[in-house]
Amino acid sequence: MKCDVCDSEATVFLTQIINGQMTTVNLCDACSKAKGVTDETGFGLAEAFLSQPPPAISAETTCPACGFTAAQLKKIGRMGCPECYGTFREGLDGLLKSMHKGTRHVGKVPHQIVTQNALVGNLGHLREELASAVRDERYEDAARLKSEIDLLQAKLPSHA
Repeated sequence: MKCDVCDSEATVFLTQIINGQMTTVNLCDACSKAKGVTDETGFGLAEAFLSQPPPAISAETTCPACGFTAAQLKKIGRMGCPECYGTFREGLDGLLKSMHKGTRHVGKVPHQIVTQNALVGNLGHLREELASAVRDERYEDAARLKSEIDLLQAKLPSHA
């Protein structure tokens, strides 16, 4: 690759993503030093992040409440008691990420609940519009919105 400034061989490659827009800059060693991109001390931000391992759970760590060990946690993948969450908290994120797809549960939601939640959200929006229409004395709009609200409420089992 060529340097974006002087067309020499690029040795520094910068990629920056801001608000979803990716910008890539290729620089040779001389241009990167001239622009202040590289640090004479050799400090690299990526190296700083990559060189710090996540906190690990010591193999000897044991829950004081139930006696559950870190080795058992890694083997079984479950806690022994509620106190284990506090005992093993320090290394839990890394362990969960290695065992599962992340640290946040994103289980399935029944389709009926999703549909009902969408209806409730629409009802809230329509009620706000209705209040605005009445406040602004737009009574034809208010009547139409009231009809829409009544139709949506009829679809809800609990009439939320």
